[in-house]
This record gives sequence, structure tokens and C-alpha cells, in this order.
Amino acid sequence: MAYGTVNADVVQSSVSGVSLGAGNASIMKNRIINGAMVIDQRNSGASVTNTTSSIYCVDRWFIQGSVSSKFSAQQTTTAPAGFVNSWKFTSLSAYTPSGSDYFQAIQAIEGYNIADLGWGTANAKTVTLSFWVNSSLTGTFGGGLTNSAFNRSYPFNFTISSANTWQQVSITIAGDTTGTWATDNSAGIQVRINLGVGSTYAGTANSWQAGGYIAPTGLTQFVGTNGATFYITGVQLEVGSSATGFEYRQYQQELALCQRYYWSTYGAGTVAGTSTINGALAGLASTGSSGALPLGATLPSSMRTAPTVTAYSLAGTSGNNSTGGSYATSGTTDRGVINTASSPNDIVVNCGTASLNGYYVFVHATASAEL
Repeated sequence: MAYGTVNADVVQSSVSGVSLGAGNASIMKNRIINGAMVIDQRNSGASVTNTTSSIYCVDRWFIQGSVSSKFSAQQTTTAPAGFVNSWKFTSLSAYTPSGSDYFQAIQAIEGYNIADLGWGTANAKTVTLSFWVNSSLTGTFGGGLTNSAFNRSYPFNFTISSANTWQQVSITIAGDTTGTWATDNSAGIQVRINLGVGSTYAGTANSWQAGGYIAPTGLTQFVGTNGATFYITGVQLEVGSSATGFEYRQYQQELALCQRYYWSTYGAGTVAGTSTINGALAGLASTGSSGALPLGATLPSSMRTAPTVTAYSLAGTSGNNSTGGSYATSGTTDRGVINTASSPNDIVVNCGTASLNGYYVFVHATASAEL
């Protein structure tokens, strides 16, 4: 009987003449999580407008802008053949970036997941970044790979030659032999997709540089055209000098990978703060009890670190100290959140600012351990 051979990176594509799926034989080769944009726990496809803070949209991806309200982002079902979802950006004005302006989408890859690349050493491995794009604009676009200290950068560019048409982009990058690249549970590599950049953060294309650059100079400024659209999906970062077929993972596998960084009692597909009892943490206080009633949950995935917990009432009101919503199901006394506690494996929400006296108490919560 013939058997497929196994090495560190590749599973042979046939066993006894039976195909195992050419082009997708290796396992966990993609260092990007949610590259096909299928998981959107926070927004369930709703549009999010950029501010000057980091805002997570589809899972593991966040947006940033030096000026608010210049673009929006959302999960969509517009996608090339073989994909179901993409991440759509829409320009909300005609803004010309200058100086220290920046507008971008980022995924920070945990150091544990890039430790084998050996970046910062003489043994640094070559990687290939690939993805599918579609834009109403044509021209030269770009992005960059940076370390978490933002003092090592590889700006890259690519050309969109036909408007409103899906095309695949592939960029091969020799591993960085200098700089510091985290190999623990902090941010290792940051993958940046540029939507507009001023001169301060624009560097030389396709080379490693000291300093913080999110894209090369001379690019099409997406935020410069009001109403412009840009879609991206199928993002893959893998070891090697060429792009291979996109690594599809089962939905539950992808969700579990995302839940290391964000989890919600509402469940995938329901936006936090929705008025619903489904999934809520619940507890019954004994008659005559007083003080806090702890409501806890064991997390489905061990999170990157002890998460920040946010509590919500069944009506969707965000709870904070003694000013939370009505967490009890009878009576009118406010029994909001007193405090929260967490570890990488569980969370606790302490409810009850007054005697609970036999109340059933419900509360929703989210837990975030994002990079």
C-alpha cells in the first residue's frame, strides 16, 4: 500500500492515486486569521466609519485614520469566484493626505505565529503575501509590513489596471535580517493596507528600511476620490517565494482562531448591545442575599491575555460600575455591574448594587484581548 509522505510544510497531494486537493495541501500555512473576511462578530456586516482611534471591523482587522470620517469599512458578499465575503472600503470625501496623514487597514499577527520565520536573524525566511482586490479606481496602490515597534518597514506596491474587476496580487518579501520581531503573545508582524498616506509615512517601495512606513511614495490616494470603493479578500501570508492556493479553513476553526482575541455572549451574527436574552449570562440570587452576584463564563478559546470585559444589560445598555442597566427581571431597582474580572480562560461579571432578594439576573458581555 502506498502512503503520502509528510514533511514540515507539505502533505503530498495524493495517496494511492486519490487527490487530496491540489494547491491546498499544506496545513495552517496562512499566518493571517480571517483572510477571507468570513467572521464579523462585532458588526455583522454593518458599516463602520473611521475615527482617529483603532476600530476593529471584521475580526482580526482594524482601521485607522489621522482624520475622522474619511472612509467606511464593512463585510460584504461581493467576492471573486471561490470566496463568499470581502472587506469593502468606501471613501466618504475627497481628501488629499499630506504630511503625517495616514488612512489604513491593519492585521497584527501574534508573535507566536511568526516565531519560526526567524526575522531579525541571519536565518530570516522569505514570505509571500497574496490577496484579491477590486476597486473603482485604477493606478498604483500599496501597503507595508512593519514590526510592532514601527521602526522596521517593508513598503510594497501593486497596480490595479482595470476598474471594478477582481485581480489577484502576489508580493514576495525576503525576510528581515535585522530589527526586533516579537515571538511571544505581543504583535509580531503588522500587515498594513494603505488607503491614503502623507509624506511622513511613505517610504521606498519594495525594500526593508529603518523607520515607520505604511506604504511607498507616489500611490493613488483612495480617500482622495469621494465615493470610491476598494474590496479585498483572500489575504494570505505564507513561507516561500511564490503564492499557493488560499488556505480555506472550516468556519468553526476560523471562528475559534478569532475568539482568542475577541468573544461575545451574543454569538457570531449579533451585534453587541442588541436587545436580546439569547446567550446572556444568568444567575438566581437566593432570597435574602445581598451584595454582588457573580456571573461567569468559561471562554471557548484560551485568549491571548486576560481580556478587557464590557457588560451590557438585556436592553443593550452598556454597564459600568453602579450605573449599568436593569439586569434583574423583576422590580425596578437598578442592579448594574459592580466590577468585572477575567483570565485568559474565563470571565466574571459581578452584578448587584443592592440586595438581590431572589432576583434572576441576566447580563451580556464581550471580552477583548486584541493586539
